[in-house]
Amino acid sequence: MTTPTTSRILDGKAIAAAIRADVQAEVERMLAAGGRQPKLLACLVGEDPASRAYVASKTRACEEAGVAGETVSLPAGTSRDELAARVEAWNRDDAVDGILIQLPLPDPLPEREILDLVDPAKDVDGFHPVNVGRMWLDQDALTPATPTGILEMLRREAIPLKGCHAVVVGRSAIVGKPMAALLLRQHCTVTVCHSRTRDLAAVCRQADLLVAAVGRAAIVGPGHVKEGAVVIDVGMNRIDDGAEVERLYPGDAARRESFARRGYVLTGDVDYERVRPKASAITPVPGGVGPLTVAQVLANTVKASRRRQGL
Repeated sequence: MTTPTTSRILDGKAIAAAIRADVQAEVERMLAAGGRQPKLLACLVGEDPASRAYVASKTRACEEAGVAGETVSLPAGTSRDELAARVEAWNRDDAVDGILIQLPLPDPLPEREILDLVDPAKDVDGFHPVNVGRMWLDQDALTPATPTGILEMLRREAIPLKGCHAVVVGRSAIVGKPMAALLLRQHCTVTVCHSRTRDLAAVCRQADLLVAAVGRAAIVGPGHVKEGAVVIDVGMNRIDDGAEVERLYPGDAARRESFARRGYVLTGDVDYERVRPKASAITPVPGGVGPLTVAQVLANTVKASRRRQGL
């Protein structure tokens, strides 16, 4: 990868719109072939505002892409047995192609246990151990939406991966680990870093492709990035300290106004303004990786539906 003169901004909103358009076209082909409309069921337990907003965005995306969407809202006091019974009923429902359990679940519901109850054929989040195992064995599977969406972005932006050194900062089961698995499939050499990595900056500077998914605001600075690297920022962090906003975004009138209006700003794991001059391509926050996740859930739903309908 070459030293950039100007950084390319990877527009997640535009790519997500293109994915949704492809999903819509695929749904139309399924209907023309005599199939039924794919259906995604999202389960929301409790009143977490961020979770409600996220599920609402998925419902809107379903409508735009021609996928049937249903949201089941349950009270925070829902018991483990009640939720498990619901999941088992959705597993048996032939009209439901994708089941999404919105995380986090309120305490004391056992997240891992509930996720493992979802039929792997309907697991559009790609979290079930069967799908995880198939992914690591390079077999066809429903794979986690965020890393799969990132790969789709890189493909559509014609960013070459074969032979490159990819460094993933973060080892979560939702992003970091599956991101590593999917990049290995693309013939990358992959290094996974985390909070206990010695000299994190030195390891990151080896990366042709740097994926930041650790959940700490601006942890990746210019000292972590070599000239010409592609930088993908998965983080979404809320900053409610005005001095920190000014440090990270000096002179940024729009963010200053946003902070004055809302009392916080959203930022990623990458120190965007300082890293951007070194990167050949970079995702912004917001508007980068976030929209891809919702679009890829729809793509996974259609994939699951085609399989289940034998199309």
